[in-house]
Amino acid sequence: MVMTSVLQLPAELWLQVFSFLSWRDKLSVRCTCSHFRHLLDKSRPLWRGFSVVLRDFSRYNRPFWRSLAQRHVGSVSVRSGKRKHLKQLSTWLPALDTLGLDDWREGGIDELKLFQRLQRLSIANSSTPLKNINFLSPLSHQLTQLSICNVQLTCPASQLLASMSQLTRLTSLLLHHDGSLSIPKLSSVLTHLTKLKHLSCTMITYKTLSHDFFGLGHHTAGGSALQLSDLQLLNYDAVVTHEVLQPLSCLRSLSIFHLYSVPGPTCHLQTWLMALPQLCSLSVHGGHPLAMYADFLPSSLLSLTLCVDLQPEDLQVVSQRAPHLQHLHLEPWSSSSNLVRLLPQLFPNLRTLRIRHHHVSDGDFLRLQQLQRLDTLEVLDSYYRPNSADPSWVVNEPSPRLLQLISDLQELTNHRVRVITSSHRDPLTCHCV
Repeated sequence: MVMTSVLQLPAELWLQVFSFLSWRDKLSVRCTCSHFRHLLDKSRPLWRGFSVVLRDFSRYNRPFWRSLAQRHVGSVSVRSGKRKHLKQLSTWLPALDTLGLDDWREGGIDELKLFQRLQRLSIANSSTPLKNINFLSPLSHQLTQLSICNVQLTCPASQLLASMSQLTRLTSLLLHHDGSLSIPKLSSVLTHLTKLKHLSCTMITYKTLSHDFFGLGHHTAGGSALQLSDLQLLNYDAVVTHEVLQPLSCLRSLSIFHLYSVPGPTCHLQTWLMALPQLCSLSVHGGHPLAMYADFLPSSLLSLTLCVDLQPEDLQVVSQRAPHLQHLHLEPWSSSSNLVRLLPQLFPNLRTLRIRHHHVSDGDFLRLQQLQRLDTLEVLDSYYRPNSADPSWVVNEPSPRLLQLISDLQELTNHRVRVITSSHRDPLTCHCV
């Protein structure tokens, strides 16, 4: 009787309730009864942004594909796939706009032309060399995001650059390789991709960047400045000058992943910071100690990631140079036990904070309540070893101590602070960064 009365509630009410559920909970509710399954599958807004990971296609039957089609799933990640799988996928989900290929098993991907609405494409960790990249040509007026990571390309670098230059709608480009690609400069691509906002690339083959590496002075060949606003450089160990960096006048976000933990005597990050006085976001991984460039941080910084060697006095300099900092990700190479306690005093405007809690005292952790504007805290090391006699036994979930600390902090802040213990990454996100 109770179940019958519950099912008689208006569909609009149930859909409102379902809108507060996580993806996992929606899938669980969907399995409870045919009524809920029908409501969930027929409501497209409830699945907006939902992504499916597919592997071993022989397991999927017609009802499974029909359920995905009813939900208008637009994002799919295919693991260990082949061409026949793409044909099957295009039959059931022809309007797919986001596709990830992880560990692609064949030398070509010409079937991508079947997806006429595809906008975001990621190819990663391919165990089979891609013989060519002709598959990009039919997508030249569709793709807005392209990611190629850890993929062996047997085509010449010139052919790769020529194909990428045709992707005129591209706003995001990621190209991570092992150094086998010899690309003399990026300006040959950037001058054609006038809408490009985000660029992430490997720099392992570069020592000294040519004066036109990023572009032709302040302006591209077409006469307009690069629109690039977000730049990520992996395995960085390059010499730069102000002239090299002139085309990056619009840059607002810079991420440097150094190749060496102990680089040469010259800190070239100083040159970057002096050339980009309007930088809003900076992320540094490895390289020189923070003390080498802390005095060059622009006052415009709102977001800062430091996975470097630093001392408490360095954070004092940062607080003076970047007084309006709102987002901080702190992972010092040395112990952070004596740093967390300083954060409320040095960075009172923080809204988001990412830290590790091991070796941080309970008192210092709870002192974060003093950050009056903090709304999100992410704990990056939410694991523990339940048996000190067996260090190899690791439980990848929050420890009882951490759960208690989180509860105490939320109570002290009247649940103003949201605490995250695991990041939910986009299936297309590269794991290199």
